[in-house]
Amino acid sequence: MRHFLCLCLILFFCYQNSNAQEDTTMVKQKPHKSFLSKTIVPATLILSGVLLTGTQTEKNWQIDIRNKVGNNYQNELDDYIQYVPYAQIYLGDIIGIKAKNHWFDQTKNIVIGGILTTVITHSLKRGVGKERPDASSNYSFSSGHTAAAFLGATILYQEYKDTSPMYAYSGYLFATSTGGLRIMNNKHWVSDVLAGAGIGILVANIIYYIEPLKNWNPFKKSKNITFSPMINGNEFTFIAALKF
Repeated sequence: MRHFLCLCLILFFCYQNSNAQEDTTMVKQKPHKSFLSKTIVPATLILSGVLLTGTQTEKNWQIDIRNKVGNNYQNELDDYIQYVPYAQIYLGDIIGIKAKNHWFDQTKNIVIGGILTTVITHSLKRGVGKERPDASSNYSFSSGHTAAAFLGATILYQEYKDTSPMYAYSGYLFATSTGGLRIMNNKHWVSDVLAGAGIGILVANIIYYIEPLKNWNPFKKSKNITFSPMINGNEFTFIAALKF
């Protein structure tokens, strides 16, 4: 388990470092020129997941982790905290932190990213057919919860990295916790989580590179419309408000 935690910390700080280097060269380079550098970390995560999947090493890690937390350990928190980075995106708008995009454009990126991430992860689940650690199904690789969490965390980062770096990075804490809980709950192997994290980050970076439907925003000039998320029990909804 110590090796797994060290691996997570190394990958997280490598991602922070790569983004920090990118930010320092932003003045000298056009944003689109640095896209290749944004693929390094997610590609490494995905490749690590592919190479690790099905090995005795990750099986030993899973046994070690479950022995540490207890074989009856179950925590449903990962079903909820995967959405926290999305709530943070709109919370930043509400409390006045300057974002890169209008709330409607943020929503477009979330929806498009969510569709792409879901298609990729579910295609892999059915194509690979890997059994979950708890033997509940053959849809283990890759982790959809982790992919969704890292998609939201990366969108949060892209929106607020220039105005509030600490807030921008905070989503990765919830995303990493989501992935960790999926393993601790015996729902996913380490390789599933690594690949899911890489997919979420990569999809978000691609969206912010190509900026799909960039010019479509009927609310661009509307100053009196606000849009915010609401979590009520097991429901995650959005509320639009119009000021007269």
